[in-house]
Amino acid sequence: MIPSALAGISLGYFMVLLDMTVLSVAEPDLATSLGASVAGLQWATTGYTVAFAALLLSAGAAADRYGADRLFRAGIAGFTVASLLSALAPGLATLVAVRAVAGVAAAACVPASLALIARLYPRPADRARAVATWAAVSGTAVAAGPIAGGALVGAFGWRSVFLVNVPIGVAVLVLVRGPDLRGPLGARRIDWPAQLAGVAVLALLTDAVIAAGAHAWRHATWSAAGLAAALGTFTTLERRSAAPVLNRALLGSAGVRAGLLVGAAVNFALAGALFVLPLLLQQDRHLSPLATGLAFLPLTVPFAANPPVTARLVARFGPRPPILAGLALLSAGGGLLAGTVFAGGGYPWLAVGLLLAGFGLSLVLPALVTAVVGSAPPDAAGAVGGLLNAVRQVGATLGVACTGALVGAGTGWALLLPPACGGLALLVFGRAPRPR
Repeated sequence: MIPSALAGISLGYFMVLLDMTVLSVAEPDLATSLGASVAGLQWATTGYTVAFAALLLSAGAAADRYGADRLFRAGIAGFTVASLLSALAPGLATLVAVRAVAGVAAAACVPASLALIARLYPRPADRARAVATWAAVSGTAVAAGPIAGGALVGAFGWRSVFLVNVPIGVAVLVLVRGPDLRGPLGARRIDWPAQLAGVAVLALLTDAVIAAGAHAWRHATWSAAGLAAALGTFTTLERRSAAPVLNRALLGSAGVRAGLLVGAAVNFALAGALFVLPLLLQQDRHLSPLATGLAFLPLTVPFAANPPVTARLVARFGPRPPILAGLALLSAGGGLLAGTVFAGGGYPWLAVGLLLAGFGLSLVLPALVTAVVGSAPPDAAGAVGGLLNAVRQVGATLGVACTGALVGAGTGWALLLPPACGGLALLVFGRAPRPR
């Protein structure tokens, strides 16, 4: 039986991931209800991931500074309220703004959850099992998201996909009430001007890609100019800062850098596929929302079933073999999806591609978390958790922006990007130095 504290921590991350996957099936209904274009749908998704990704680094430092338990509870409470407001949003602009608030709250939860696990389980073997449990429980969000989203949208419309977070958030707050999660305050500083500049960099990059995909070239040009200015400001502030947003000490290893690239690549592939495939299945192949959710089962079920197996593989062989095998499966599955669309193949071929990609992703992610968190000193668990998850969410943001930009050229072309990204990550990680 899972201890209540670990159950609450895992369920909190479950809620954060569920909010990303449950919305994917709701895209066509949301577009019809609010009159949203493809660019509008992209911002409904990336409004959340931009804030999530950009604030994760400082959220990790904040977990170390203010206490992971305090930050986790505050993030869960804020996320629950933002979910309720998302369900009540009267228009697309309001929805995007509230989704950004939810992203801020989600950023507070994730690195804090890893730091809490590190505190609850100081022994490496116990911690590895706890991380596997955390990954398995939270991974069910990927499995449950499309199905729950399809059922809810089919019965009650897109607003209902946000309401499911309210009872989950309340349950998490009840489970993490115990005193065993409380920890001391730290002395770590946070450079908020540099953090805000980082948010601007990611937001303007996303906006430029989305605008280019919509052929709004003047808009894209202004966003690119703003991106250059924001990037220059961020770089200057980082050089002068006594508490930089990016922990450069954690980036000193080529192996760590390769691991971060893998994190970005797998989230790029997953988020890109989850954005494009519902449009293909509902608009081109005329499936209902529920049927669309069920169609994702080959992709999502491995997320719930495979992490314990991956944990045993990591314990026996180390994280490198599962990561390499997972990236190979992800690239093969993504390539089959794109090839099936180009060839006009039926759903069975799509199902095989989804299954390969699902097993690949479920091999990579738990192994990657174990490798990166285990390489950090105990007092930097929040910071390294924030760095890994920030890079992953940057990948997710760019995955939606880039694949969405190619939807106009055809879903087959858009679906070529995820396997290409996975193949690049496989090449880079395969050539990275082996850990000593």
